[in-house]
Amino acid sequence: MAHCLKACRTMPAMNTPATPLPPGALAGVRVLDLSRVLAGPWCTQTLADLGADVIKVERPPADGHPGGDDTRGWGPPFLKDRDGRETDQAAYFLGANRNKRSVTIDFARPEGQALIRRLARDADVLVENFKVGDMARYGLDAPTLRGLYPRLVYCSITGYGQTGPYRERAGYDYAVQGLGGLMSITGERDDLPGGGPQKVGVAVADLFTGLYATVAIQAALRHREHGGEGQVIDMALLDTQVAMLANLGANYLVTGKAPRRAGNAHQNIVPYQVFAVADGHLILAVGNDGQFQRLCQVAGCPEVAADPRFARNADRVRHRDELVPLLAQRLLTRPRGQWLSELDAAKVPCGPINDLEDVFADPQVRERGMTTVMAHPLTDRLELVSSPLKLSATPVQLRRPPPLLGQHTDEVLAEIGIEADARDALRAAGVIGPAPAVK
Repeated sequence: MAHCLKACRTMPAMNTPATPLPPGALAGVRVLDLSRVLAGPWCTQTLADLGADVIKVERPPADGHPGGDDTRGWGPPFLKDRDGRETDQAAYFLGANRNKRSVTIDFARPEGQALIRRLARDADVLVENFKVGDMARYGLDAPTLRGLYPRLVYCSITGYGQTGPYRERAGYDYAVQGLGGLMSITGERDDLPGGGPQKVGVAVADLFTGLYATVAIQAALRHREHGGEGQVIDMALLDTQVAMLANLGANYLVTGKAPRRAGNAHQNIVPYQVFAVADGHLILAVGNDGQFQRLCQVAGCPEVAADPRFARNADRVRHRDELVPLLAQRLLTRPRGQWLSELDAAKVPCGPINDLEDVFADPQVRERGMTTVMAHPLTDRLELVSSPLKLSATPVQLRRPPPLLGQHTDEVLAEIGIEADARDALRAAGVIGPAPAVK
């Protein structure tokens, strides 16, 4: 971090809120987070937002490696400091790691493994996303740690799970989107310009796996309340991706026929797609026959709704190729704003196609508080996307900004009884990393 330093000081443990926050729904739950990149951190950030104390264990800098979660360096863009200079804090990392404390421990070394075992003793949950077998090499696998601490909920997140012929493969969202069938149903039809498989614009297999893991962890904690013991959770990106096929997976299992790419259209509902209008595009999401009748009234073609080929959704799906050109011709006659106003008044589901500037300026998004500003060690104003979870009695808390690498090492190790001289010795030996300093 030397590039952003002039005169340095040790980073304080956390930003103290002006007024005490009420306990979160998961207050009192301690999570030992050995995960990195996205699926695991997305899970643990959600747990942290709900009040859990999440201790993020990261690799110390060593041998030319900057250390830490790989996403710390996945930029640009990078956060700018108070003087407008680019730092080494990637937006990617900032978006998945708020409300956590960062500890640097090299658990490839016996001394580091001993520290992880000490931390696991006081943890309720451990989350890791190393390849199958890696944690066993360090003596930090589920059988070993749960043998020591039966109440521990141990969640492993991998690409393909702990069993099966692919279990030793590294898991990457992009590969899983392809293998798990998502790209076969995403993208324009092969017979149209631009046709071919497409990945989704964000890493949905990672994100959904993180959310499913969050649900599983809370279920395991609930089970522990009654049974007294934790359990092992085996989460796989591929399993999640297959589950995410949802209605299209069900379509295949019912018919034996694999659905194909339909571009912006819906496989089971018509009209439910993007249409060109006089000055751009809009989305129609007509979900029932009444909505279709009102669409045709607004569009000035009530006879189309009365046509037996189009009267019911099942008919419209079967006669998609006849109906869609008729609607497309009508929709080109008016600008987007007029269509959206008239369709909304008629209670026909529709919407614009926004870029992210439009999204974050949208009055509904703003009213719902979907961005938040926090103070960060390097800037007084860090804007982040908010959690969508809205609970009346135990709302999501924004207690800590995404941590600097190793920001809380001394704080956390002191909590488990590692005295200052012992920490100094561990630091000198490279088992734990240096405390960060900021301008």
